[in-house]
Amino acid sequence: MLPTRVSTPPNDAGAGRIAGVFGLRGELKVAPSRIGEDALRAGLEVRARLRDGAERTLRIRSLRRHQGRPLVAFDGIDDANAAETLVGATLTIDRAVVELAPDEYFDDDLVGCALVDAGGATLGRVVAVEHYPAQDVLLLETGAIVPLVRAFVKDVDVRAKRILVDLPPGLLDASAAEEA
Repeated sequence: MLPTRVSTPPNDAGAGRIAGVFGLRGELKVAPSRIGEDALRAGLEVRARLRDGAERTLRIRSLRRHQGRPLVAFDGIDDANAAETLVGATLTIDRAVVELAPDEYFDDDLVGCALVDAGGATLGRVVAVEHYPAQDVLLLETGAIVPLVRAFVKDVDVRAKRILVDLPPGLLDASAAEEA
């Protein structure tokens, strides 16, 4: 079964989730997304989707790390009671403020891309990107999993919605490995 994806508006990037309250002064523990880890900073506006579906725009007053986890304080959230109302909220930021390195992509930009081989044959379409400790992987509509590593992925063109790959026999189809 493929994972259920929560869609964000096309100009938003997932920055993480508020995991809990820290202390009495309204600081919150954040479980950041991969983008949020680098992108969150004091002065940044974030959108918070609360557990009940309501949304709020918040400005980060301060950000610090405690035991390897980011702690944020938002303008207007000054005590533990006010902070508690935000626990469980997902955070998004404007994609335009995120600086991606070369060969970095938003997950949503890869979803919908066709995987093609050197001969131009379409091998499948990406339905999700998952992040595992060893590497990120592309989940295809067929249920196949393709590691997102340079050895296999030769070129990514998000505008054309195309990912050129050179896959070993059997990665997508076990019977192909037996024939090789």
